[in-house]
Amino acid sequence: VQLQASGGGLVRAGESLTLSCAASGRPFSDYAAAWFRQAPGTEREFVASITWSGDATSYGGYAKGRFTISRDNAKNTVSLQMSSLKPEDTAVYYCSAGLVPVATTEDMYIYWGQGTQVTVSS
Repeated sequence: VQLQASGGGLVRAGESLTLSCAASGRPFSDYAAAWFRQAPGTEREFVASITWSGDATSYGGYAKGRFTISRDNAKNTVSLQMSSLKPEDTAVYYCSAGLVPVATTEDMYIYWGQGTQVTVSS
């Protein structure tokens, strides 16, 4: 599976942004999907995950109530809607795909996109 993340950019604190990840190569519906992020000088951290069917999701603590993960298997995409963005949300955001439903650790994901930069100014 090849993953291509897009939608990053520069926004102001309090604004919203939606990231998208397009999958190709294999039926995306066979895989759970997730978003991780990595800020400069920090380790990559879990943001959100979703089952292959979209019937269950999981979020990192800071993402609950502000971020929403969703997927469209017909379009082979997974999205991350982010609202009320804060400067501390600044990071490179990565989409990933794996076989373990709503896993929250990197080692559970097999395929990774290249990342898209999100910068939130104060």
